[in-house]
Amino acid sequence: MPRIRPILASLIVALASSCSTMADKPAHSAKEVANDITDPLTGNPFAEPSKLPFEAPPFDKIRDGDFQPAIEEGMRRQIAEAKRIADNPQPATFDNTLVALEKTGALLTRVNRVFSALAQANTNDILQRVQKEEAPKLAAHSDAIFLDAKLFARVKSVYDRRAGLGLDAESLRLTERYYRLFVRAGALLSAADQERLRGYNKELSSLSTEFRSKLLAATRAGALVADNKDELAGLDDAELAAALEAGRARMTPGKYVIPLQNTTQQPALASLKKRETREKLFNDSITRAEQHDDNDTRKTITRLAELRAEKAKLLGYDTWAAYVLDDQMAKTPERAIKLLTDMAPAAIDKARGEAREMEKLAKKDGIRFRPWDLQYYSPGAKKEGGALQPWDWQYYAEQVKKKNYDLDQNEIKQYFELDNVLQNGVFFAANKLYGITFKERKDIPVYQRDVRVFEVFDADGTSLALFYADYFKRDNKAGGAWATAFVGQSGLLDSKPVITNTCNFTKPAPGQPALLSHDNVITMFHEFGHALHGMFSNVRYPLLGGTSVPRDFVEFPSQFNEHWADEPSVFANYAKHYQSGAPMPQELVAKISKAGTYGQGFSTTENVSAALLDMAWHTLPRSMTIVDNVDAFERSALRKYAVDYPLVPPRYRTSYFAHIWSNGYAAGYYSYLWTAVLRDDAFYWFREHGGMTRENGQRFRDMVLSRGGTEPTDALYRAWRGRDPSVEPLLEVRGLKSTKPTQPADRSGR
Repeated sequence: MPRIRPILASLIVALASSCSTMADKPAHSAKEVANDITDPLTGNPFAEPSKLPFEAPPFDKIRDGDFQPAIEEGMRRQIAEAKRIADNPQPATFDNTLVALEKTGALLTRVNRVFSALAQANTNDILQRVQKEEAPKLAAHSDAIFLDAKLFARVKSVYDRRAGLGLDAESLRLTERYYRLFVRAGALLSAADQERLRGYNKELSSLSTEFRSKLLAATRAGALVADNKDELAGLDDAELAAALEAGRARMTPGKYVIPLQNTTQQPALASLKKRETREKLFNDSITRAEQHDDNDTRKTITRLAELRAEKAKLLGYDTWAAYVLDDQMAKTPERAIKLLTDMAPAAIDKARGEAREMEKLAKKDGIRFRPWDLQYYSPGAKKEGGALQPWDWQYYAEQVKKKNYDLDQNEIKQYFELDNVLQNGVFFAANKLYGITFKERKDIPVYQRDVRVFEVFDADGTSLALFYADYFKRDNKAGGAWATAFVGQSGLLDSKPVITNTCNFTKPAPGQPALLSHDNVITMFHEFGHALHGMFSNVRYPLLGGTSVPRDFVEFPSQFNEHWADEPSVFANYAKHYQSGAPMPQELVAKISKAGTYGQGFSTTENVSAALLDMAWHTLPRSMTIVDNVDAFERSALRKYAVDYPLVPPRYRTSYFAHIWSNGYAAGYYSYLWTAVLRDDAFYWFREHGGMTRENGQRFRDMVLSRGGTEPTDALYRAWRGRDPSVEPLLEVRGLKSTKPTQPADRSGR
């Protein structure tokens, strides 16, 4: 799921992914606009820092019309601040150049953090228009700073003398990061090449915005609409009620609507009994961004790939992937691809074994598993009606769980009520490990009525952070799940973190409980791992704070936090029946444990294939980036890497792969599997040292979660772990190799 968060602080926060805000807030009146002619920020809530705790956004005062003038004025002010640094007649020093740069852009940072974060969560036509207009301006704004020759000369002067300046480790790291940022932004290019680069950046920004808008519309339009509940046989009463409510919300009363998740496979496929309904839902999913010309993303995608390759070549790299990974832990595309292709054969072999289990049940319904008849799925291709197909996978996987493990997801959901999982699972685990506690704040305004706010207190009782939880799907919300920050932590700026988690769980009908699948529970723990990374940040400089780490490390704390969802003491604390409060019966817990790694073949295969598809697009050299047929390219790429297993399509097909086209993961989707190695290796350290203790949690917080980007992440991990990470724990946890008797892959070792 896309995890959208500012990667770098103040100076370039304007480049964060997208923009949105409160759809139910009116724009300024004509009178108010007229009064703003002399001062564009008269009455604008972004004009000054918020007076709320932690400078939380004053959503009760923010209106759609406030964003654009604040962004425009924020850019103007930051350019003026940067110019003063560049024009300073005094010799360049660490303080008058780099620390000064860290203090620029306060207004732009303030407005754009809110604008960018909420774009994904609650957009509307006004905000999408502002986004479209401001995206190229923000790209130009970044170039105006990073391509300023006088400013770069001062940065370079400090960088060249860094060894003799007596800088502490964090200040030295800041110096090196700034120099590298300027160079990667094109500061060493000729004037003519810099002008070309400015053009690329403007167009890339506009195209990413265009892709995002098209995909949001396509996902909404692609929802499955059923005329009657018979078509949805297999869904329980609560799910049917939610589908009927979704129909009412879309002004189609009496219709049942199943909104699309951003993934290829849809959750409802596990329950739908009618094969034709499953096929329709699956087809709606995989063709969502290809069904209507207005929402077709493929031309946008091919131009994005072309421009990225051109930009990489201009900056001295063979491909976009080479450019991106040069600044990551992996360093080269070849290393990332090797990790993926080494993992693929075992994953596909396990997926084939899972399919064989399904065959035993599917053939009773007249469906055969004949892999020699199958080809990689593509829209419109002729299918043999009697053969097992991708839209059958989730349904028969669920049947296998019921038959072999006596597992019924509808029964399991009764024990995963959202608020109980949050309070007695997610928060409980964080308290056990780190000593933090939570208090809900109903006095702090929110941008949408479903959002909840919690104040976070440290073990000594001091106030640490604010946490916003926005869990339910909306039509004007991007798909997936992510974390971001309204305010970042910085000792220099004396700011504390204000962190958000956003998900897309199905909102229950009024009066019904919000019951979650086990995957939903894992998602909550995952996103809260990002939140902890931001909350525990304890650094001086904004550029290095929180999740400002390489993309292939940023998913490590979040994936690591998933493990605690299944830790026995945590699981027992939240897995309770939503009506009676009774704990999940031990026999049901045992069934879940017995199921073990079933499904990991599918999960790993769909992720590996998506990551390799990303690499295929972004390892194209400039001379080969004109792709006439996106679908044909996709099929060819999956064949090339031997991951074209027809029953398991990529987790995201090209046309709706938001991670890589608009959410900052271009040539970076591999990072989920890269950091999965760190995640499981780290969890084994905990197992080796006594498990879930406060002492172990504090050590992890002090040595990893609080450090942000203050040192190279491989060195940071090595200092904490005592060695480089091993892939063995991941293979064992996923059941991709034989489990050692001394280290069973039980519930505590997911």
